[in-house]
Parts: sequence; structure tokens; C-alpha cells
Amino acid sequence: MLELISVTAGYERGNPVVRNAGLTIAPGEAVGLLGPSGCGKSTIARVAALLHRPDSGRVVIDGEPARGWRHRAPREQRTAFGVVFQQPRMSADPRLRLADLIAEPLRATGLKPDDRVGELAATVGLGADLLSRRPHEVSDGQLQRACLARSLALRPRWLICDEMTAMLDASTTAALVGVVEDYRAETGAGLLAVGHDRRLLERWCGRTVAWDALGSAGEGR
Repeated sequence: MLELISVTAGYERGNPVVRNAGLTIAPGEAVGLLGPSGCGKSTIARVAALLHRPDSGRVVIDGEPARGWRHRAPREQRTAFGVVFQQPRMSADPRLRLADLIAEPLRATGLKPDDRVGELAATVGLGADLLSRRPHEVSDGQLQRACLARSLALRPRWLICDEMTAMLDASTTAALVGVVEDYRAETGAGLLAVGHDRRLLERWCGRTVAWDALGSAGEGR
């Protein structure tokens, strides 16, 4: 179970984006987080993935409270999450070849990429001929495929997709959602999918949660 309990979070002290928010995701469950820009969805996603420390409240991962944030989080908690952001060019080191981008989590945890990079690339539909290219040499869709492959490298138990498909065409969106669903079916991973497209989230997720501008949750479908 992934639980966010009474979370208040923001980026300026005394000016929270989200106040007293709560969210629960069961293993294997797909939950959509729906709302307009600026309502706090991405902040909640970053708190859930241990990438942003809340001002108050708790994150509980599989029954254990979070013990740190970002690089200070213990490895077993930090690597429980795979995260894909909205803008792949903002989350990819422009100096890295796509093969090295995908291998980043493996190398950071002391694992050898070996055949995993090719396997991951094939999983997301990324041709082997693209792996030697750098971000500026590929399309947004191809780069987002690499970022999704990177997020799956450590076989996370929880996936956080923060507007993952917002910049993609319909065919690429369908392909990447399909990859996520195949992974969830294989592993039983839970999913938090953040977005503003109600139709997509309600088709993708078993449950959708809508957030107002202060971060108070109202149960959707």
C-alpha cells in the first residue's frame, strides 16, 4: 500500500500548494489524479515518489514510513518507485546517449547494464539504432520511450506517471500506456497517473481522484 496522510506541501515556506491531502493506492491498483494546471497534482506526485519533502504529513510505503527524501531516502524505498515526467527533455541529460540514459538507475545502484538496456528498449518500442543517439537527435516520443524504459530499469513496485503523455501524439500515447499496463500485469505494480485528460485517465485507471486548487480530494469514478 502507498499512503499519503495529511500531506501539506509547497515550494515557499508558508505558502503551500497542497493542504492536508490524502491518497491511498493499493498494490496493483491504477489511480488517476485529475485536475487543471496549478492545482497541486505534480507536487503530490513528487511527494509520493519521495522527490519532494512535504511541510507536514506522512508517506507510508508498504507499511513503512518514508525515512528520507531524494538521495537521502534509503535505497530500498527510493528504488521502489519508477517516475516518468511530462517533459522528457527536462528530465534527460542532453549529454547522454539513450543507452546510457536508460542505464542510469542500474549504474547508480551498482548493477551492470549487460543485456538489460536492449531488453528495456525493446519493451518500450525503441529501436536499437536509436540507442547511440543523444536527446537532441530524437523526437519527443522517442525520448519519452527512453525515459519510460529508464523508469522500469529497477523493476519498481510503484509507477508515477506525471502527465507522461501530455506532449505525445495519440499513437505514442497508446503505445506507452500499453507498456505500463503490460508491466503492471506482469509485476502487480501500483500506478499513480497524473493528468488533466479525464477521458484518458478514466479509460486507463480503475479509479480517478479529482483535486481542487487547494489539494482537497474528491472521489471520482
